[in-house]
Amino acid sequence: MSQVILRTERVELVPLSDEHVEHQIELDSDPEVMRYLGGVRSREQVVEKAHRAALADAKRAEGLGYWAGFVQGDFVGYWILRPPGDIDEEPAAGQAELGYRLLRRYWRQGLGSEGSAELIRHAFEDLGLDRVCAMTSAGNAASRATMAAVGLRHVRDFDADASWFPPGTDLSSVEYALTREEWQEARTTRR
Repeated sequence: MSQVILRTERVELVPLSDEHVEHQIELDSDPEVMRYLGGVRSREQVVEKAHRAALADAKRAEGLGYWAGFVQGDFVGYWILRPPGDIDEEPAAGQAELGYRLLRRYWRQGLGSEGSAELIRHAFEDLGLDRVCAMTSAGNAASRATMAAVGLRHVRDFDADASWFPPGTDLSSVEYALTREEWQEARTTRR
């Protein structure tokens, strides 16, 4: 199964492609959006490195990838369901790492959770994965709330790799995770 278009009640998730690069530039140039992600990226950094890296990373495991999210045709952000680890590592079987980044004007509308919940469903139901994790800065309360809202639970604290961030960045980070069994149990309980 290659990367598919996914839909929720409000969000359409379309596999990231070159036609989305201007959206990624808009997203990555906002200091508040990039506050916990190493800081803003210039147009050249996005076009020449970040976008190309995302497209290459999306090819590492069947069905996983990066999605541009749209609400009523308007770009709102992007979501990631990628193999955990570095791009040059062999993907861990049965696992995926969840990520999301939304334009500031779409914050606090539940869209991050809505798109993330669909990617988790896709991971467990469509792809048959065993575990989904997500990581963020320990100080990123909004991202931690999104993770908790979609059922992920805190599993560890750690320091992020300093080579990914500018000097002086607080590297305190957290990982949240959810197994397929936990996801299925929560779905059964809600019914």
